[in-house]
Amino acid sequence: MNAAVVRASGEPLAGEANGEADKAELPLVVGVDGSEPSLRAADWAADEAALRGVPLRVVYASLWERYEGTALAGEHKPFEEVRADDIVTVAARRVLKRHPDLEVSTEILAEEPEYALVRAGRDASALVLGTRGRSGFVEMLLGSVSLAVAAYADCPVIVLRGGHDNHVDDATARRVVVGVGETGKDSAAVRFAAEEARLRRAPLDAVRAWRCPAHESVDHPLLAGEPARLHEEQAVETLDEALKDAPAGVDVHRRTVEGPARHVLLGASQGAGLLVVGARRRPGRLGLQLGRVAHGVLHHAACPVAVVPEPA
Repeated sequence: MNAAVVRASGEPLAGEANGEADKAELPLVVGVDGSEPSLRAADWAADEAALRGVPLRVVYASLWERYEGTALAGEHKPFEEVRADDIVTVAARRVLKRHPDLEVSTEILAEEPEYALVRAGRDASALVLGTRGRSGFVEMLLGSVSLAVAAYADCPVIVLRGGHDNHVDDATARRVVVGVGETGKDSAAVRFAAEEARLRRAPLDAVRAWRCPAHESVDHPLLAGEPARLHEEQAVETLDEALKDAPAGVDVHRRTVEGPARHVLLGASQGAGLLVVGARRRPGRLGLQLGRVAHGVLHHAACPVAVVPEPA
């Protein structure tokens, strides 16, 4: 393991070499692998950390020690360890050039990336990840890592889509979209989205998708349209409940849209600065802790996606 807090020069700060950063504010964590998409994710994370006023922690994880550690132990560091040092150093210097006053720490972990990042998320305000790696196989691997981290992390996970703009500042005028689930009461996703909108001074677009079951609309010709109206009214009530505690000063737009939630949110992500969805964590349940909606938008949204854990 290797951790340090760095200045723009890349030198450790006095008293901080052991990672004893100020714990008053949880850091934002970004996972890097040396690829250009991951460096763009680091740029985005730096903007986000500066916006929030929190430190940034740059993390690289790999299992190189399993393959190189014992065989190559001696006078020289294993190649992969040297490479890991280079990756986090380049990322840290890049973000400090972007935000010279930002507190940036780096950490190298010799373990599976998904496990390392999920654990890092336990002491983070949010995790930021890219979706693409250095080559074909690694690209698929990192896609699965991003998916696994979004499914299991205890904090919000922001996954940057492949064609994203790597400047948060360029997206501040764009709306923040949040998908409101079946119950809008005490939604962590809505709270997260509202705070992002406040920080960015951007509109908050709260979307509730609804559908009328086919059998409800064909019982009697005279009742055609009545079930649909009731479902839409329920959607409006859900939105009102979810947004009743929205911060003052946030420009909130409510939208109810008939259709599958995944398709509705993918459409809403066009031109947005951030799409926020919730994911319910169910202790003891096997498999990925992601619903179909979150899974779908992570793969196909037109903007960065934040997956926010919701209590079961």
